[in-house]
Amino acid sequence: MKNLDPVQNNELTKKNTGYIPRKKATQKTYDDLGFMSGLEIHQQLKTKKKLFCRCPAGIYQDFDDFDAEIVRHMRPTLSELGEYDGTALMEFKTKKEIIYRIKDETACTYDIDDTPPFPINRQALEYAIEIALLTGLNIVGEFHIARKQYLDGSIPTGFQRTGIVGIEGEIPLKNKKVRIIQMSIEEDSCREVSDVRHTRIYATDRLGMPLIETVTYPDMKHPDEVKEAAHYIRFLGRSTGKVRTGSGAARQDVNVSIEGGTRVEIKGVSSIAAIPELVHNEAFRQKALLLIKDILNERIKNRFKVNFKELNPNEFGIDYKPLQNSLKDGFKIIAINLPHCSGILSHFTQTGKNFSDEITDRLKVIACLERPNMLHSEEEKSPITEKQWTDIKKILNAKNEDAQIVIWTSDFDLKIAVETIEERIELAMNGVPNETRKSIQNGLTIFERVLPGADRMYPDTDSTPIPIIEKDVARLEKNLPVSISRRFKELTDWKIPIDSWPYLLRYNLIPMIEDIIKRTNFPPKFIATTFAHQLKGLEGRNGGKNTISTFKKVKKLFEFVSEKKLHYEIIWDMLKFIYEHPKMDFDSVLIELDYSDSNMKKILSDVPVMRDIFTQIAKTKRKEAEIDWIIGELRKFAIGNIPMNDLRDEVVKTLS
Repeated sequence: MKNLDPVQNNELTKKNTGYIPRKKATQKTYDDLGFMSGLEIHQQLKTKKKLFCRCPAGIYQDFDDFDAEIVRHMRPTLSELGEYDGTALMEFKTKKEIIYRIKDETACTYDIDDTPPFPINRQALEYAIEIALLTGLNIVGEFHIARKQYLDGSIPTGFQRTGIVGIEGEIPLKNKKVRIIQMSIEEDSCREVSDVRHTRIYATDRLGMPLIETVTYPDMKHPDEVKEAAHYIRFLGRSTGKVRTGSGAARQDVNVSIEGGTRVEIKGVSSIAAIPELVHNEAFRQKALLLIKDILNERIKNRFKVNFKELNPNEFGIDYKPLQNSLKDGFKIIAINLPHCSGILSHFTQTGKNFSDEITDRLKVIACLERPNMLHSEEEKSPITEKQWTDIKKILNAKNEDAQIVIWTSDFDLKIAVETIEERIELAMNGVPNETRKSIQNGLTIFERVLPGADRMYPDTDSTPIPIIEKDVARLEKNLPVSISRRFKELTDWKIPIDSWPYLLRYNLIPMIEDIIKRTNFPPKFIATTFAHQLKGLEGRNGGKNTISTFKKVKKLFEFVSEKKLHYEIIWDMLKFIYEHPKMDFDSVLIELDYSDSNMKKILSDVPVMRDIFTQIAKTKRKEAEIDWIIGELRKFAIGNIPMNDLRDEVVKTLS
């Protein structure tokens, strides 16, 4: 391995990992890996107020629009058992300064941890119970508020107030049922504005908004099952009309493990469509890390320890702009030797990535060294020449089986940077570290933070238990919306194209479609695709955003066409015009479209004239071309009067 170049080594180790692209993977692929996955789905509730204060929910500020800033520093404290939480220690190492940008309109003293919580928002609690009932969960008899540690600064208190609403339910997928562990209601965290070096900035407008968290067992054994379950849970919430939609309103955390690995959490996945590729790649990343573990344990018998030296920038004039720029800021160049690690840094982990990325990610997060933050001896086309690497190895007293890293850092970050590199190799010797990762483009992930410990929750001493009265639960149960499984059956029975389902379920449009069917008796498929294809397409082409008022106007359009006894196909023509001229009434739209009442006999009377015109202007004598041209000319007279398919049939008969 040590004699291979980086590209060859990456390809060889990729092959050894048994990597298969997702499109070629089968169920056996995942069974052989021992793949398991679970979900934590977060959805904001559509309430007017936040969960534990009376600030408005759902009002967002521009990142540069704020009335005040508050600065905080996080530090770890001992637990009752005399232990430190691993996440707390990691965050303390970063020496971060946390800045909160506050807008008076959307935050109060509770949000910034200056006053105790108000009584819980009862509307939010009822919404959560209703959705828990739809999920088939057993509702708890008493609601207890707990504190869940959040130590990255995203919540000023250092913890999130949360409480379990229901436990032990299940949801149906196509080929199996997925068990639900619990559903909780909790307060949302801040929105991150930036995270550069030792400063992390948050906006507090989202902080404290009520959301529900639905947690599944790791019952999914295939990436597509994870996607299907995520869709089901999100659509279930949306079917109530009581969760928010739009960017950031719903987020997925995906837990992945394979046999011999550990649970890794991919945090804050915004797109469900991205889930299959993410979990597929994570499964093979863990497989690669298990291979690296075997290699390192075969080579390293004692405690792993790096040695490092400062390089003289005059002697090592490395032609690499980020490094040169850092020297102007007073940084030092540090060369680090990794004993027995030859071939490890270029070892495959994810497509287009190798183990060196595991280190550079942690240098960014823990040591606060902004990327690019290191060079290494096994990278392709290194800015460091072969001679310079040879000299570096001599300075470090390196052996052939070693690997080397060069970083540039301030004195302030040097100790943590070296410890971070050393720690990541030690973790590699144990296999797959418990960690939270962040999704990036192309289905890849990067390190975000150490996974919090199991004991991160404890009772909230500021809040008393809340009895959940059986008669209140029974009242909510009587008024539950239609289940998602029934909605799926309806869509199937109506023969609605599957690519329309996400849009219809996202905006909870099926009840509206049902009402239109009852009022007009128009075909369900036409009604559904008007919303999910035509309206969605107009939204995309015009850069707009469809809202409830838009959907209601489309509903009125259907009713108008039905009352006028027009053929429903004219709706698509009218819809395009209405989208461009939203204030125009429907009768005026018909005038603009030159609509006039007509019938088949009157329309077909123009066919002979049309045929003569086509003969004079046409460059082809093909019959189909003649038919298409004549129908195109007659369409403006036929639309709204007769079905276009009937028109085609009659034109064909007339011309034959």
